Amino acid sequence: MGPQRVVSAGDPDRPAVAASGGGYVVRTDGAARGNPGPASLGAALFDLARADAHDPLAAPDATISEYLGVQTNNVAEYTGVLRAVGLGLELGAGRLELLLDSNLIVEQLHGRWRVKDAKLRPLWAEILQLLRRLPGGWTAAHVRRAKNTIADALANEAIDRVMAGGPPAVVRRPGPEGRPGSTG
Repeated sequence: MGPQRVVSAGDPDRPAVAASGGGYVVRTDGAARGNPGPASLGAALFDLARADAHDPLAAPDATISEYLGVQTNNVAEYTGVLRAVGLGLELGAGRLELLLDSNLIVEQLHGRWRVKDAKLRPLWAEILQLLRRLPGGWTAAHVRRAKNTIADALANEAIDRVMAGGPPAVVRRPGPEGRPGSTG
């Protein structure tokens, strides 16, 4: 039996070999207190092998909480997706399933809406470049804000942490036996 063939929702005409290394469900969010204003991102990654990977209240396997300085909300949202896709690749993902509360990003990643904002074009292009590296493809779907509370909390935590004198970024990667562990 040869490799399983799947079609990437990000590129429906290009079949891809299913990832042997697994993948992640990715939930991201951006926050800006003012627009522009102090901004941050939050991202949560859930191993696709877990039965609860699509559960919006499941404990994530990896997270990012990062302060971005003064930015617009859309820049924060896009940067969140970029950082999460990068972390997924770093962790060896072969497939990513993006569940985002930004319909703008979902529609732009699928090519249904143009990226008109010059600040967003480089982020959009870099995300697509990274997504093309996934042998098992990728999907992106819009979810209601209520289904994205973990990423939202991580984004707000970053602003609060920096305002209290803490580090601008906290990244948690899976530790031994797949549990959240190392930070950086």
